Amino acid sequence: MAQGIRDKVAILGMGCTKYGERWDCDSEDLAVQAFVDTLEDAGIEKNDIQAAWLGSHFDEVNIGKGGNFLGVTLHLPYIPVTRTENFCASGTEAFRGACYAVAAGAYDIALALGVEKLKDTGYGGLPNSPAFGQFSQMIGPNATAPGMFAQLATAYSAKYGVPMEKIKEAIAHVSWKSHQNGAKNPRAHLRKPVSMEQIMMAPIIAYPLGLFDCCGVSDGAAAAIVTTPEIAAKLKPNQPLVKVKALQIAVSSGEEVAYNNWDGAGFATTQRAAKRAYEEAGITNPREEISMMEVHDCFSITEFATMEDLQVSPPGGAADDILAGFYDLDGQVPCQPDGGLKCFGHPIASSGIRMIFEMYNQLLGRWPEDRAVKNPKFGLTHNLGGVPTANVCSIGIFGLD
Repeated sequence: MAQGIRDKVAILGMGCTKYGERWDCDSEDLAVQAFVDTLEDAGIEKNDIQAAWLGSHFDEVNIGKGGNFLGVTLHLPYIPVTRTENFCASGTEAFRGACYAVAAGAYDIALALGVEKLKDTGYGGLPNSPAFGQFSQMIGPNATAPGMFAQLATAYSAKYGVPMEKIKEAIAHVSWKSHQNGAKNPRAHLRKPVSMEQIMMAPIIAYPLGLFDCCGVSDGAAAAIVTTPEIAAKLKPNQPLVKVKALQIAVSSGEEVAYNNWDGAGFATTQRAAKRAYEEAGITNPREEISMMEVHDCFSITEFATMEDLQVSPPGGAADDILAGFYDLDGQVPCQPDGGLKCFGHPIASSGIRMIFEMYNQLLGRWPEDRAVKNPKFGLTHNLGGVPTANVCSIGIFGLD
């Protein structure tokens, strides 16, 4: 009977570039920066890596097809390289591939790297992609990402009877909290704190989402080297081990858009992936046991809805928790301690690994006191791709021994 990979994989090292409008770099430069930092953190040689996984969604900018980009760019020693693509969860898929390979005993040490260079496409938002063709058929060719995600707010209001003004204030607090955190992070793209008044008075993009409720487009890369706990303990005998407690993914079957029993106030994929992840990690009360989270805040309403999908806030209670500071950096379960997509932007395939990078370093206590989560035990990452009516959700849970 399948038992999952709980405690079978440890993170040996991680690296992450500065995110932003990286006109000074191409995709190769970003990949090398993330890899060099990861290799140094892991304390191993490049030839110790036995297999690699590359996450990349768009191939228009420097990537091309297949895994050759990574093999050539990093001069890897003729090892297997697999390219993964799963919308916004492409980087997390690369990480999952590396972890599963180690857990299966196929390799002792594996690399996962996610990189995206969106600013070079010339688009203000995400580029057009043939990959969205199926979604266009399901939701119509003129739908926009802000427009689709904004409907979560009205659906939530209708389901729970929460006034839209309260929802608007709560999502503004989500944005405010993330900008407060991102301002302290030297790797973030947007590092200027904004006031609640600025957020509430900002131009509307798609009601009720204002300018500060939508994440930006940026460039960046992040990487991880994983191994077995036994090897990690030998290589780093004086450092606590950050172990993978769970990795779960759920892909929409299309039921949300095909039938009328979906209420539109959350994500069916997140609910299912979370349930399986908690079971794999042995977590029975996520509100009490999860120490911190990095979730997919492509829009602030997405983070709002995710709090309930992850069973951290009770049904209908997300707004109260958010406004009470439950998810602030000094709250009970800090969310986006690094600033999230709101401050990093969203270079598609690197975002998921960037989330893991934050959990890894928080668990190891590496950050300055002003942005450190106090005494973390379990960190959760939530990486969402696609549209609310049909998407993929990848969830990881990480913890110390």
